[in-house]
Amino acid sequence: MKKKLMSALLCTAMLAGVLSGCGSAASTASSAAPAASSAAPAASTVAAVSSAAASTAAASTAAASSAAASTAAASTTAAKSGTGTIGVAMPTKDLQRWNQDGSNMKTQLEAAGYKVDLQYANNDVSTQVSQIENMISSGDKLLVVASIDGSSLGTVLAEAKTAKIPVIAYDRLIMNTNAVSYYATFDNYMVGTKQGQYIVDALKLDTAKGPFNLEIFTGDPADNNAQFFYNGAMDVLNKYITSGKLVIQSGQKKFADVATANWSTETAQSRMENLISSYYGNKKIDVVLCSNDSTALGVENALASSYKGTQPVITGQDCDVANVKNMIAGKQSMSIFKDTRELAKQVVKMVDQIMTGKTVDVNDTKSYNNGTGIIPTYLCQPVFADKDNYKKLLIDSGYYTENDLK
Repeated sequence: MKKKLMSALLCTAMLAGVLSGCGSAASTASSAAPAASSAAPAASTVAAVSSAAASTAAASTAAASSAAASTAAASTTAAKSGTGTIGVAMPTKDLQRWNQDGSNMKTQLEAAGYKVDLQYANNDVSTQVSQIENMISSGDKLLVVASIDGSSLGTVLAEAKTAKIPVIAYDRLIMNTNAVSYYATFDNYMVGTKQGQYIVDALKLDTAKGPFNLEIFTGDPADNNAQFFYNGAMDVLNKYITSGKLVIQSGQKKFADVATANWSTETAQSRMENLISSYYGNKKIDVVLCSNDSTALGVENALASSYKGTQPVITGQDCDVANVKNMIAGKQSMSIFKDTRELAKQVVKMVDQIMTGKTVDVNDTKSYNNGTGIIPTYLCQPVFADKDNYKKLLIDSGYYTENDLK
């Protein structure tokens, strides 16, 4: 009897253990489910807010789904933070800002525990394509790409998509490919509106009699951002041009007429010299809208060599050392400050979120369509620096030292 009783108790205990084990497995599966489905609300949210138009909404859903799939693929291959190699493809070392972007990215990714494959392509598209191919074949787990030509990387990034390697477009949107998972940049339209509004305020366009002579320099036609800069500024300035308060003596206003290939200082200088000789022999130049500092530097060089009038208002962007020095000397009026340390920090955060399968932080799901759909985007906010605030923005923040600007 005792043996039967002991046997019954033993069976009961074993059955309880089995039931307990199933409950634990069910609990584990249940707790894992939100993580697996967490991408779905993000995708539906993107689709819901991206556009009122059905076609755009469909494209947005596809792009968001692609981003979620890339995140899931990354989490499958590297579920632990700080593991694997991240490929970082930068366009060139010829412009100061890209050196800072690359350096900031490498430093912060390495601090997060990742290995970094940082490459510069000398503004040559074929070189950048080759570098990205090598990153894919070397087994890099994620790519961060600042493109030279936003429409030239479709084929090589298709290889990345096939290999389930997520892609973050860095500062410049990569066009016409569904391989782009996310986009991180500054609010480039706002950059233009700040430049335009600075001109309005500097010339007191709402109250001054005028007219004032304006010339325009924007960036590389292959850089998607150049159109955003131009559109933002022109949306502010167009009403003053239409009313005759601002006059473009050259008549060169369309984007195609004022674009500057490769953002080249030398190209901008040559064009400005031609404008001075052709239109400003006995006329005053009141303002030059320059979308960035390399074009502004070319304009300033041309003015120094070929123009005898008073220094016009000149805008810029990036706060390059040479331009900040010119700003201090009164040769440039302002420059948009885009703290690349903050952009790098955000991208590193996005990389880590993708690699660990977490929801990726974005704050714009309606503005950036790369031709295949809306790309979920994180926008950092730009500010402008001038001679009155550059010390606080650039020196006190540690971006530059005082010696850098002497």
